Amino acid sequence: MNEIENVTKVAHGIGDLGMMAMAAAFFLVLAAALMWSCFAWFKNLINGMIESNNKAMSELLAETRAQNTALTDIAEGLRPETQLRIRNLTGFAFDLAIEKVCRLIKRVRTENHVADHEATAAKIRKSLRVIHEDRNSKFDTFTYKGKPLSSYCSDEWVEQLAKVVESEIYHVDGENNSRAFSNVSLAYDNIKTEFYAKMKD
Repeated sequence: MNEIENVTKVAHGIGDLGMMAMAAAFFLVLAAALMWSCFAWFKNLINGMIESNNKAMSELLAETRAQNTALTDIAEGLRPETQLRIRNLTGFAFDLAIEKVCRLIKRVRTENHVADHEATAAKIRKSLRVIHEDRNSKFDTFTYKGKPLSSYCSDEWVEQLAKVVESEIYHVDGENNSRAFSNVSLAYDNIKTEFYAKMKD
């Protein structure tokens, strides 16, 4: 029924207004719809281009900032004064570690039943691991060439030191603090040499 009524209304309009007026009205409505559609499409196209450009600029800005940060870190690492400061700082840390390891040797001798080699070895490595991780946690607050100083340390150092500690505890000549200090210091000299070599690489 609605379709019949619409046809009837169109027929009355043609009869009352004439065919030309109805055709003109139809084309005006069609043209307005097309213009609105084109405007909406063009607006969406422009908005898409703007959003794409904004995203690209944001990514470029973030990449530029990251590169600037990396270049700053590298430039700082190449300064001799920076290397000297790091050597002084890490030197103090390693010297303190020497004292801690020497105290560990004394403590193991007095507190542990050193006859139980397996238990003593486990205790030594656990204590050395604590010393190693504690130093690394302090090194994490300093960077060189964009990396924390702890990244230049090696977990293998724990085992190297454990062998030195065990050799002192079970030495055939018995307890000798001066010898223990010399051997531990020599082990840390090797560790420092490896540490500084990694920094150069």
